[in-house]
Amino acid sequence: MVKAARAAGNLILRHVGKLDALNVFEKSKQDYASEVDASAEAEIIRELRRAFPEYGILAEESGAMGKGRYTFVIDPLDGTSNFLRGFPHFCVSIAVVENGEPIHGVIFDPLRNELFTASRGSGALLNDKKLRIGERKDLKGAMLVTGFPPRERARLAPQLAAIEALLAEAEDVRRTGSAALDLAYVACGRVDGYFEAGVKPWDIAAGMLIVREAGGRVCDFLGRSERLLTTGASTQIVAGNLKLSDALQKSLTASGYTAAFSV
Repeated sequence: MVKAARAAGNLILRHVGKLDALNVFEKSKQDYASEVDASAEAEIIRELRRAFPEYGILAEESGAMGKGRYTFVIDPLDGTSNFLRGFPHFCVSIAVVENGEPIHGVIFDPLRNELFTASRGSGALLNDKKLRIGERKDLKGAMLVTGFPPRERARLAPQLAAIEALLAEAEDVRRTGSAALDLAYVACGRVDGYFEAGVKPWDIAAGMLIVREAGGRVCDFLGRSERLLTTGASTQIVAGNLKLSDALQKSLTASGYTAAFSV
């Protein structure tokens, strides 16, 4: 998985100076991809199938392929919009999932040469250095990250209400454009918590394991921690240490944002 992620990252870097020449297409409203996404994904699949041909694959661009006890869940370029604009914040994300739960995860930021890895029960690493999630106990002074995916714009009003409530206590709420790196940054303590709706399995599979193995908690807006990864389905996610994630989830519910998903 690390070899595949690095191969894809190197391919992505080779195109950073050629953005004007890329073929870009709109998959759905305000959701873009390019030939680099497809090429990086093909590179990853080639490497993984060479080693584990019996595994299933769920990839952002190619969809589901094959079935097995284990499935590789792949986002070849998380942060495509950033990449296409020359905004230096994007990554490769690969996970192995068993029975709906990630058991191995890799997130590779090729620009910074930062490799986040985790295996279930073995902890999480950043470039071979053990990760431990931040210790902030509540929302007061917290640095939070979120996203505004186009597919969730119909719920923008309750989302903004939730952010307004959070900013009464938190230091800031930021939007970086890469769900995978948001989770990796929670795991290494660069930010305190993360929440977002409309994320897909390939956005979060590796990152949620890395957070958990760094000592954190990942759940949905109702506080449920199991079965967040359903093939192709969108979900909501909250991540942080045990105390902060609980406070964040409760704030989202109190603001009315959680209830917007029952309509």
